[in-house]
Amino acid sequence: MKEIALADCWYWFLLAAVVSYFLGCINFAVIISKARHRDVRKIGSGNPGSMNMSREFGLKVGLLNFLFDCLKGGIAVIAVYYIFEGYRFEGTKILVSDMARYVAGLFAVIGHIYPVFLKFKGGKGIATTYGVFWFGIGCEDPWYFMFVLVAFILVLLFILITEMGSMGSLLGVTAFSIWQGSIFYDRYVGVMKISMGYVAVLFTLLLLLNFLTWFRHRENLIRLFAGEEHRTSVKKLHGGKRGMDNM
Repeated sequence: MKEIALADCWYWFLLAAVVSYFLGCINFAVIISKARHRDVRKIGSGNPGSMNMSREFGLKVGLLNFLFDCLKGGIAVIAVYYIFEGYRFEGTKILVSDMARYVAGLFAVIGHIYPVFLKFKGGKGIATTYGVFWFGIGCEDPWYFMFVLVAFILVLLFILITEMGSMGSLLGVTAFSIWQGSIFYDRYVGVMKISMGYVAVLFTLLLLLNFLTWFRHRENLIRLFAGEEHRTSVKKLHGGKRGMDNM
């Protein structure tokens, strides 16, 4: 395992953050809707995300959009993971790839939510965040890719049964964060005292990913607690009827 000082690689983190941000800024909902001679920002809820795409263009198009948004986060994460694989911070046991992948993932999500190309008015970040965790956790072990997929299916079943789309999506993001956090805790529990700063950054990155998605859904949550939130019916989406915009 090679060692590298943070002072010698900080600019790579900056580059990864910038590239990931602009990758996140690519809004496939706008691209796909314009290819169909419409603008998703001017129809339905106006949100350029997967759920609004499902409502207005059908469930298949919405799922395709969801996959593309997932890949934005996933590509950012997997790229920096392999760039920094085999390195650890000088004088510590902290893997550089552990921090780098979630720096990249965080900025990909920021790019999706606040895209410079769309005057900082983007989607709600669920799909891109799922992509970050799908590939981020999958980096730990190839089998985790399948486990995350199963976990995502469970989230979909929760939404299907309860029709609580925003809550199901947010609980899924939180569950993935806890899963990754538990892996980091198990890996670094023995060195936390001497590497507390690095470990704190790792958990802060996971918390920020949660904060962004929960904050972006604050209006949905207010309506939910007030009993005014619309239900997310997969059957209605498949039939072209309106559901709730939460992606």
